Amino acid sequence: MSGLTFRLTSAPVERLDLSQLTPKHVASIPLAEVLKLNVGTTKSALKVGDVFAVSGKPGDVITIEGSTDKLDFIGAHLDEGTVIVEGDAGVGAGRAMRGGRVDIRGDACALLGSAISGGEIFVKGSAGAQVGGLTPGDKFGMTGGLIVIDGHAGDRAGDRMRRGTIYIRGKCGSYAGSRMVGGTIWTELGFGADPGMLLRRGTLIGPSVERFLPTFADSGRHDLVVLRILSRYMQQKLGARAPKPLPGIVRKYAGDLATVGKGEILITA
Repeated sequence: MSGLTFRLTSAPVERLDLSQLTPKHVASIPLAEVLKLNVGTTKSALKVGDVFAVSGKPGDVITIEGSTDKLDFIGAHLDEGTVIVEGDAGVGAGRAMRGGRVDIRGDACALLGSAISGGEIFVKGSAGAQVGGLTPGDKFGMTGGLIVIDGHAGDRAGDRMRRGTIYIRGKCGSYAGSRMVGGTIWTELGFGADPGMLLRRGTLIGPSVERFLPTFADSGRHDLVVLRILSRYMQQKLGARAPKPLPGIVRKYAGDLATVGKGEILITA
């Protein structure tokens, strides 16, 4: 694989918008034009060349070195190739991705993978609120793809999610799966308070829930074939990094009965 490396030369004094720095886009224009791309978010009109030292040759990979949480929309609208983030990522990393891969080797701020429809996002650290959620003007949050977070996730993960999978090795914050209409959220260490608020369809999986909404009904213990399918899917996607297979028997809570109520929270412990 070949590609360009963007090394941050100094700590930014304003938030930067890196949505234009995708492998496909930077490979389509001369390097001199890449250096002139606007990344500033104020009247200062900062260009790539003002804040980054650029090396390498255009290819299917972009690497951002020395990244901080002020670098927003890294990998936004990505449809092919890979974006590697050596450090933290700001708001909206992977926003509206359709394909490719974003590999964040630090923490991610809010709205990671908002409105993503395809591709894969990996976060070595933790992520902020509304992982796979939506922003004003979006009809749905995540509609496809895979998000893997090695640390914890903030509140409202999967807000208005329709399809796809969010896997969190740590704990998931409160109100996970709020207004969710499909897809899967799986946490290894459990959910915070009130997961599945206004859940219509979809599946939340974890060993525990801090507090259940009263509009979820205990449906007893079940042996669900879909969990074995999900475990195989994760093994195929993650290989040696895949989680242990889900147990054969889980306790199911159906809801949210305040709405359509065809969703489920599956307790694995």
